[in-house]
Amino acid sequence: MTHAAPPLPLPAVPARSATPRRVALVHDWLTGMRGGERALEAICELFPDATRFALIHVPGSVSATIEARPIHTSFLQRLPLSHRYFRPLLPLFPAAVEQFDLDDFDLIISTSHCAAKSVVPPGRARHLCYCFTPMRYAWDQFGAYFGPDRVGAGASRFFRWGLSAMARWDASTANRVDRYLAISQYVAGRIRRYYNRDASIVYPPVDTTFFRPSGKPPGASLLIVSALVPYKRVDLAIRACALAGARLRIVGKGPELVRLRELAGPNVEFLGALSDEQVRTEYQEAGAVMLPGIEDFGIGPVEAQACGRPVVALGQGGACETVVDGVTGVLVPEPTETAFAAAIERVQRSRYDASTIRQHALGFSRERFQVAFTQQVEQLMTVPKERVAQ
Repeated sequence: MTHAAPPLPLPAVPARSATPRRVALVHDWLTGMRGGERALEAICELFPDATRFALIHVPGSVSATIEARPIHTSFLQRLPLSHRYFRPLLPLFPAAVEQFDLDDFDLIISTSHCAAKSVVPPGRARHLCYCFTPMRYAWDQFGAYFGPDRVGAGASRFFRWGLSAMARWDASTANRVDRYLAISQYVAGRIRRYYNRDASIVYPPVDTTFFRPSGKPPGASLLIVSALVPYKRVDLAIRACALAGARLRIVGKGPELVRLRELAGPNVEFLGALSDEQVRTEYQEAGAVMLPGIEDFGIGPVEAQACGRPVVALGQGGACETVVDGVTGVLVPEPTETAFAAAIERVQRSRYDASTIRQHALGFSRERFQVAFTQQVEQLMTVPKERVAQ
């Protein structure tokens, strides 16, 4: 089990925009503000005049910073109900992303967890991909999204055929990128495994100014802030809290809600989707925050630590880079309810220093992200084109 990476050194000067260029920003889809969109927002601040592209855009669903410039969308935007039911359109994503005309740009920045990294750049342009992860459902998490128990046996066989083809396309387009940046060492490993490419690490931005301690003592309840989808393993947290006799508050919505409600006992409260201010209050008042699934990075636990709260996280994936066992929380050795129940009891018995936890979280601030990202762009643009690919 590895411990969290040490914080990057504080920047000597604040982040600033790179030298103006014709820049294109390409995102998978813009339908809400999640971790990927927060990263895109920070990149838009660095390149305020950049042209934005996305397969699908729901106006008003993302921040004013992202929508400050017109957003060019693909033909998927015009399909009926595509704004609400775009995931079944996965087989059309390759054609949609490849139809973007990027001939006028010198620098292309894709922020990708699906198809954005596969845009076709012009020969003279540099393409930097900030990779949140190679698409999970096409590679190693098919069962969690499209297994027989999720969509039925017949539909699962159909999706397996389609996503096998998607994985082959995803791998075949990996060299359209000149430089990969990964959000964690864990994701860099996946990029190496599936794309046979190296990646530098630039941790995603966390708003450590907004997420801050309240100065009040913590409450007794455990907290989860998460989309309610299978791979998040919220069901594991519910069973562990029942075993430990702990109260659990769950913030979020998603397709797993009905199943999780059926599983939950009277010790579990579902709060639905909350505003950022309400989420911050939940972090500040929690006894600890849980991360029961394997995350590529896991921005929620860092937000919790910025509020001075400890984290109980599975000791796999990105949590090993953001949680320091025994200092900012507990890394659980295996994904079982028994192991998580023991970790809950451990964190309840322990005393954690909120200022120490917050100091660790400052290593993932928005300012650090922008400085590191700007440095990567400048390095990419100064390397001769024939030597640019890693």
